[in-house]
Amino acid sequence: MTNSMIERAAVATPPTVARRIRGLSDRAIAWIFVAPTIFLLLAVNIFPLIWTIRLSFTNFRANRPNAEVEWVGLRNYQRILTDPDIWATMQATAHFLIWTLVFQVLIGFTLAWLINRKFKGNDLWTTIIVLPMMLSPAVVGNFWTFLYQPQIGLFNYAVAFFTGADPTSFSMIGDVALAPWAIVIVDTWMWTPFVMLICLAGLRSIPDSIYEAAECDRASNWRQFWTITLPMALPFLMLAVLFRGIENFKMFDLVVQLTGGGPGSTTELTSINLKREAFEKWRTGYSSAYAIILFVTVFGLASIYVKALNKVKER
Repeated sequence: MTNSMIERAAVATPPTVARRIRGLSDRAIAWIFVAPTIFLLLAVNIFPLIWTIRLSFTNFRANRPNAEVEWVGLRNYQRILTDPDIWATMQATAHFLIWTLVFQVLIGFTLAWLINRKFKGNDLWTTIIVLPMMLSPAVVGNFWTFLYQPQIGLFNYAVAFFTGADPTSFSMIGDVALAPWAIVIVDTWMWTPFVMLICLAGLRSIPDSIYEAAECDRASNWRQFWTITLPMALPFLMLAVLFRGIENFKMFDLVVQLTGGGPGSTTELTSINLKREAFEKWRTGYSSAYAIILFVTVFGLASIYVKALNKVKER
């Protein structure tokens, strides 16, 4: 059937087109097939970026499409960089980002190191640990909202069991001091398995012959960990930090489900603040400048980090 289709296509092809195709190289033919997809991706990604940059220099509002658009230059950027509320959301984002990365790296690498020892029931425990990252953030947010309830939530009773405090005396998502840690705990619970899997791949890529040679040299387990395991798994660990850092910088859905940015604006991350500026206050030009600043920040930090990662891989 395939040969008959090819023969019909060959017969239907005009002679001039057939001669031109026969004169093309394999690379040119490959580009003919790939080019439409590339152009589509550029149109979907590049055009919105250019349009956003243009809007960032105006006072355009999406809910007033017929209003006169004024060119304001760098005024939007100046207002954003001098707004104390914006810096407060940046601080909340930095707190969330740093602590989630610290906990996920420490716990994820520890779990990967334990699972790599291949004990009995290894596959079962790996599956159980990976379950949280398979759930939707909306499901996780609703699930933990019930766990955090002071009257019926199991989390408060677990804390009370170990500390002796009254379970109803505190609210994780209603207290200004505890709410930032509430979202850190949930994100760590959900995405530590992702870090664990990447670290596990790094640990299992280390040849056994290196450990055998170290044992012949009478190196202790602690010495093997610091001179073999950690250095050789470090590129994978840094890769996990890169992925989770980018994702957590733009975290939105999980925090909205848990706290909605509250209490007050304690857990209002930059992504939530950007959404409110764009779709609640309808300051489209202002929010476009806000988005560009966030994009440049993430792109710049990621570029520096990737260079450091490449240097580590080249060692």
